[in-house]
Amino acid sequence: MSDEDLAIDEEKVEEAIRAGEIAVKIRGLRNSFGEQVVHENLDLDVRAGEILGVVGGSGTGKSVLLRSIIGLQIPDEGEIEVFGQPIINRTDEETVALRKRWGVLFQGGALFSTLTVAENIAVPLREFYPHIGNKLREDIAAYKIRMTGLPAEAGPKYPSELSGGMRKRAGLARALAIDPDLLFLDEPTAGLDPIGAASFDEQTRQLQQTLGLTVFLITHDLDTLYAICDRVAVLADKKVIAVGTIEELLATEHPWIQEYFNGPRGRAAVSAQKSHGEPRTPPDLPQDGEADPVGDTPEKDD
Repeated sequence: MSDEDLAIDEEKVEEAIRAGEIAVKIRGLRNSFGEQVVHENLDLDVRAGEILGVVGGSGTGKSVLLRSIIGLQIPDEGEIEVFGQPIINRTDEETVALRKRWGVLFQGGALFSTLTVAENIAVPLREFYPHIGNKLREDIAAYKIRMTGLPAEAGPKYPSELSGGMRKRAGLARALAIDPDLLFLDEPTAGLDPIGAASFDEQTRQLQQTLGLTVFLITHDLDTLYAICDRVAVLADKKVIAVGTIEELLATEHPWIQEYFNGPRGRAAVSAQKSHGEPRTPPDLPQDGEADPVGDTPEKDD
């Protein structure tokens, strides 16, 4: 894959945005912290309806990129549009309207430790829809709990009473509380055992297909990339050096990409995917009283 192959046809991108085919557009992004430049002239398009995996070595700014898109990190330079709307220099009302269109699962779930699972899920409902009553909030929380594969009895529990995988699912339920169009996942399978990670991957794909979500997924998990990602964006050298299907990335000559996908873990992921067969079929959404296996060991609070 040459630089010409990676070149962006801006006219086609604008047409895609108008047609609703581009969910996130980033151009010329620069982020720095003091003397340390994290991103320089970073460009990226996230297509509507895809699961885009984002990978890169430690310190390449994957989480900083996510924070920039959702407005938690103000870039030094560049433009970011979500569903054709710029995220910078907006009125408070415009910002709220845009924020309603995405949900975020931060690393570790990032649940409020003093709130129950159901109360955590209700946080965005209280923030964005303060007029709805307690009964409706409770009903929505219970539905999101079932939707993400948690048992109904998880609702009144506190994060400290949950395993790591259950915390991740509770965080996912909160991210989906207001029915977003765009879902951000930051290392969702980190700390899970292989069974729990595979179950979470399948749940993500099922929800993406059922709800018509666009998913921006930061991960180091090669199994996740092969199992559910439609395309993968690679961060290195302060920018996105390549984006495409795994097959397209394997055709690039960049040493980091070759080492990442062709190393021992990459070969193991390919072998595991072949053993599962293609395509992988996501499970049905759980019914009342049912839950997907979380398949992990309990985690201690950090």
